[in-house]
Amino acid sequence: MTTPDGRRPTIASIAARAGVSIGAVSYALNGRPGVSSETRQRIIDIANDLGWRPSVAARSMVGSRAHSVGLILARPADTLGVEPFFMRFIAGLERELSARRIALLLQIVEDHAAAIEAMRLWWAERRVDGMVITDLWVKDERLPVLAELGLPAIAAGRVPGGGDLPSVSTDDEAAVSAAVDYLVALGHRRIARVAGLPVLNHTQLRIDAFRRAMRVHGLPARDIVTTDYTWGEGARATRTLLSRRTRPTAIIFDNDLMAVAAVNVAQEMGVAVPAELSIVAGDDSQLCALAHPALTALAWDIQAYGAHTARALLQRIDDGHAPSLREQAATLVVRGSTAAPVKAAR
Repeated sequence: MTTPDGRRPTIASIAARAGVSIGAVSYALNGRPGVSSETRQRIIDIANDLGWRPSVAARSMVGSRAHSVGLILARPADTLGVEPFFMRFIAGLERELSARRIALLLQIVEDHAAAIEAMRLWWAERRVDGMVITDLWVKDERLPVLAELGLPAIAAGRVPGGGDLPSVSTDDEAAVSAAVDYLVALGHRRIARVAGLPVLNHTQLRIDAFRRAMRVHGLPARDIVTTDYTWGEGARATRTLLSRRTRPTAIIFDNDLMAVAAVNVAQEMGVAVPAELSIVAGDDSQLCALAHPALTALAWDIQAYGAHTARALLQRIDDGHAPSLREQAATLVVRGSTAAPVKAAR
């Protein structure tokens, strides 16, 4: 049987008709606590009326797997196509998963509420065996839901508050410190940071690391601007910083896209790179080599990061547990966008 629009009934269509959440439908149809007996019976009656059959869930109950893992990105879809990090990270995931004949189920959503709804649906219908969780927030509502569902998952990034979720993380502190140390050694004293989304845990970790690194050199860390990682926000942040009476002589960017935008803004404002402004990018993608001048960047193997994350998730799915891992710290690749500031050189 199909729904009125001609499609096969799903847990989502049952939820819509019953006026409840997907999670409530999952609890009712799988005999789990969490809904009242009256609501449970109403959901079962609607499911029977629609002709729903738990084919995928039934197969999972006898030991079969979906042979796929999920990745839900709460980012604007139009920014992901030009964001080098995620393309390389997903390539790394695919490299490891395809070798095991595991599919990657990818969905782009607007916010965490939509991400949680999608996770509940995928797990209820057994579309995935586990999840990769990226862009962890300082207060991340997805984490308790994962624990509630018993959904195997691995965090790509440090878990806020040191939670129980295993993770594959990067050494953000060492990378930021390396960039600050290098710029100070060149003679820079007014160093700014253009960071990512302030709600993200790794943004706050990097900002804290920047402040500590500046403090070690006896320098203030006043010039910190948060953004949404886009070209437009990178350009806006650069204009703001370069329009100040005492403008920075060096800026460290959280990603490559914003750093390239900064080169264009500097040229537009008549600020010479690197003589009057040094620029350091965050991921060392091909954009860094294509920019003019080529960008000094914090380089690390993002594809390997994705592969290690996939490997850890598969271990958790197979064994029920996986250790948290730390990737090697990024190394600074020096190119033409950094130099001693004009006054220091003189």
